[in-house]
Amino acid sequence: MFKEIHKKALSMGIQQHQLSRLQFTQRVRQPRPRRLLLSCLYDCLMVVAVLAACLLSWQLDWPVSRRHWTHAIMLMQGQDLSQSTWHPCLLTKTRPTVPIFRPVVQCDFCQNVSQIVRLPHISAAEFEDKYAYSGHPLIVSDGAANWSAVDVFSFEFFRDIYEPGSPVLESNCQFFAYGFSHVRGVNDVFTFYESGQHFQNGSQPVYIGWENCDIAAATKLRSHYSRPYFLPPLSQSSLSDWIFMGIPGYGASLHIDNVGLPSWQAQISGHKQWTLESPTECILQCPARLTATVHPGEIIVLDTNRWFHSTLIVGEEISITIGAEYD
Repeated sequence: MFKEIHKKALSMGIQQHQLSRLQFTQRVRQPRPRRLLLSCLYDCLMVVAVLAACLLSWQLDWPVSRRHWTHAIMLMQGQDLSQSTWHPCLLTKTRPTVPIFRPVVQCDFCQNVSQIVRLPHISAAEFEDKYAYSGHPLIVSDGAANWSAVDVFSFEFFRDIYEPGSPVLESNCQFFAYGFSHVRGVNDVFTFYESGQHFQNGSQPVYIGWENCDIAAATKLRSHYSRPYFLPPLSQSSLSDWIFMGIPGYGASLHIDNVGLPSWQAQISGHKQWTLESPTECILQCPARLTATVHPGEIIVLDTNRWFHSTLIVGEEISITIGAEYD
């Protein structure tokens, strides 16, 4: 239509430079795709600038403090601030942020891995040479076979081991609840469930993990287990233990950790299936997925900072595991 009008105008003696001064002509001649592209580019730049400003503010703790950033995130998640206390590691609970900001890894840790190896009677020398720091996952089938924890640890044991005022019960230790969003800490679980049978038959899906930062309780715990026999002589386990407990059919969704060190996790009761996936940058060089089930008395050794991993409790028993990082 514009071409016909333009042709008719020229036939009537109107000059081209006169047509060019018309606002309508200028507007029609401006390419629409270019306008859309510039608009999209402007929007993208604004989003990037806002994200960069937020990250810079978090790093500098100014002009908005990390405490206020944390409260804002908790509000967006629908959490009750009146029931929460400030902890410097609170944002580690927002697991989706870990894969986004994690450093790129070297893929040599998974290049020659085709399965999760299961071995008994492994020596400390062989473990250090092949598995301790290589990133190759391993299940030591007799790792916890002689521990009394296999016979002692239960829901009731952990419910009774913490004295009133314990930092674990006061939610001063790190705590994770997978698929059980209204639980704020270990004390909520022990208060809500009367026994292990009640815990297992509850209407809510339960898979929880907590850091044992209670020194008195740690002494009692470690009287029932010892440092894994296969760890290198100069290796030290972290001072804090981690306990994970859950019912069949549930576990942790696929994630990657940011704890800095490899770790061991002993299966005390129940059976837990582990699924490992290599990082995105390693999918052409490493296996896409590995699976294995860890049984009572076995210990899995894994660098959870490099392997994406998920767990699923299988069988009919409550799963209880205990573990720690090692250097």
